[in-house]
Amino acid sequence: MGTVTTFDPVTEHERTRTALAAAVPRLVALLRAVPDPDAGSGVPEWTVGDVGTHLAAVYLAYTSLVSPDEAVEWGDVLRSGGGTPGGGTFVERITAMNARSVTLFGGEDRAKVPDFVAERGETFLRVTEGLAPDTPVSAPWYGEVPFTLATVTGLLLSETLVHGLDVARGARLPWPIGDDEARLVLGQSMPTMMAAALDPVRARGVRIAFDLAVMGGPRLAVVVDDGTVTVARDAPPRAYDCRIVASPAAFLLVSFRRTPIWKAVATGRMRAGGRKPWLAARLGQLVAGP
Repeated sequence: MGTVTTFDPVTEHERTRTALAAAVPRLVALLRAVPDPDAGSGVPEWTVGDVGTHLAAVYLAYTSLVSPDEAVEWGDVLRSGGGTPGGGTFVERITAMNARSVTLFGGEDRAKVPDFVAERGETFLRVTEGLAPDTPVSAPWYGEVPFTLATVTGLLLSETLVHGLDVARGARLPWPIGDDEARLVLGQSMPTMMAAALDPVRARGVRIAFDLAVMGGPRLAVVVDDGTVTVARDAPPRAYDCRIVASPAAFLLVSFRRTPIWKAVATGRMRAGGRKPWLAARLGQLVAGP
């Protein structure tokens, strides 16, 4: 069943902050280097410029959660995007936020996006410096699942890495995602996000225990039980139906649907085992995405 490992949440949170501090200027440089903002991006329905504007909205949103000076009335934002404050499904709320995000900058104002991202990134790191990783943070568009500062920091890093890749693919520019960065995203944000994004309709009547072993850590026990899910790090040994072993960057990109699972399997970066290895594909079906 494998060895149970442990991690230091304070140390991992600080490492995530360090990774984010390094990723922000890299993202800003990428956004400034885009030759054609109207080119298609890694998100089929968005141009490269749309992704940049979405990133600006992401940085505004996450900074607003931790800084009183950046407060936003999220009920109004969700309504303007076609969503319902505190209501609707996970996919409906995220879709509403995404629709609203690409309207933040328009026309010539899109040239301001790199500077905006740089300023909000600096503000986020400055305002949260010294705060405990378990500091509660409310993120209304994700629903009622409790979030912490560690979760939000991991999510901001994931948005930076994944949408940076979307920009780079459209602009035909390099954008490497390192395994160490991916491990931090998966450890800090994945347990909470899996709980927030579970599709309760598809999960109804389903009982599956997944052992998700990311190479080099983290290791997550994902237990789906009739419409609910619990995700735990460093869980005690138990019997699992399916074990998934994956390289960190590959699992990050499969999770965000930037790499098809068949490609990760074919290249040896993901494999399934256990008593029922064929259940591995069910995990991506049970966790919703916009």
